Amino acid sequence: MSRWPPKKLFEIAQVMMGQSPPGETYNARGEGLPFFQGKAEFGDVYPTPGKWCSEPLKIAEPGDILLSVRAPVGPTNIVHVKSCIGRGLAAIRANQGLILPSLLLYFFKAYEQSIAQLGVGSTFNAIGKDDIGNLEIPVPPLSHQEQIVGILNESDHLRRLRAEAVRRTADLIPATFYEMFGNPPKTWPVAKFGDLGTLDRGRSKHRPRDEANLFGGPYPFIQTGDIANSGGCVEAYTQTYSELGLSQSKLWPERTLCITIAANIAKCAVLSFPACFPDSVVGFIPNELIIVEFAQSWLETLQTKLEDEAPQAAQKNINLQTLRNLELRVPPVELQRTFAARVAEIRAMGAEQAASRRRLDDLFQSLLHRAFQGEL
Repeated sequence: MSRWPPKKLFEIAQVMMGQSPPGETYNARGEGLPFFQGKAEFGDVYPTPGKWCSEPLKIAEPGDILLSVRAPVGPTNIVHVKSCIGRGLAAIRANQGLILPSLLLYFFKAYEQSIAQLGVGSTFNAIGKDDIGNLEIPVPPLSHQEQIVGILNESDHLRRLRAEAVRRTADLIPATFYEMFGNPPKTWPVAKFGDLGTLDRGRSKHRPRDEANLFGGPYPFIQTGDIANSGGCVEAYTQTYSELGLSQSKLWPERTLCITIAANIAKCAVLSFPACFPDSVVGFIPNELIIVEFAQSWLETLQTKLEDEAPQAAQKNINLQTLRNLELRVPPVELQRTFAARVAEIRAMGAEQAASRRRLDDLFQSLLHRAFQGEL
C-alpha cells in the first residue's frame, strides 16, 4: 500500500473519449490534424500518424496521454502535437497543479495489465469513461513527483538506449554480408539453390493437425511464427511432438536452415537443436559448397522480393520449386567461413546486449511499481 493517499483520476485529470470522424474527412496528404484511432497507430515510442483528418470531432492537445480503450485495452503514449483521436482512444489531460503528466503516464505504464483486465465485451474488450475516471492513483506532493519522474526518466532512457543498441547490432549482419558479397565477381560460379544441398518441405501428415495425441512428447515442434520471431536463430520452443507426432513428421538436424513458405514468406532461421516442422516450412541442409550462415543472409536479401511476388489465395505462399530455381553466385567456402565467424561474433554480442536490455526492462518495471508504492 502506498504512503500517499489515492485520488480518483476524475479528481486530478480530464478524460475525453475519442470519436471517429466521417471517413470522407480522412486523408494521407497531411491536411488537417494527425489522426490516431488505436494502439497500432500511435506506436510504442512516439506517435507517428498514418493519416490526417480535416474535420476532427475530438482533439487531443500536446501533453495529453493517449490510452487505448479497445482491442487492446491499456497501452499508452503521450501526444506531442494537437491531434484528432478516434473511438479506440481516450485522451487524458492532467491537472498540472495536482499531478505531472509524465508521472500520470508512468502510472498507466505501471498498471497496464491491471487496466487491461477491466475491459469487457463480447466481440472485443473495451473500457468506458467511468472505468478510467474511477481509477485510483497515489498522488505524492508535486516536489516529490519531480524527483520520481527524474529517476524514472533516467531508467527509461537507459533501456531505450540499450534497445537501440540491440537494433543496431542486428543490422550488422546484413551490412557485413553486403560488404563481403554485395558485388560478387563474375568468376564465382553460378548455381541453383536446390543444387547446393537438401531442400525439402517439412511434414505434418496427420489430419486433423491439432489432434492432442500428436503432442506432448520429447521432440521439439516449431512453426512459421517461431521462425519469423526468432531473430535468425531458433533457440527455444513451446510445443513438442509425441512418438505419434514424430511418426507422421520428420526430425531435422541442428543447423538446418528453416525457410517459411506460407503466411510469413521467406523468413529464415537456423535450428540450434533437432526439431520437426510442418509443410509450411522448408528445411535446407547445405552441402560442402555452401555455409548455412551465407545461405541464410543471401535468402534474407531476397525476402521482400519473394514476398511481393508470392501468389495469394487464402494466404500468401511460395512453392518449393521457386526456391530450388533461385540462382546465386557461390563464393569460396573459406570466405563464407570468415563471414560465418563474424556472424557468430555479432550474435554473441547481440545476446549479451539483449540480456542487458532484459535486465534494464526488469529494473524499469520494478522502479515503476516502487514509485507508486511510495518507495522512491
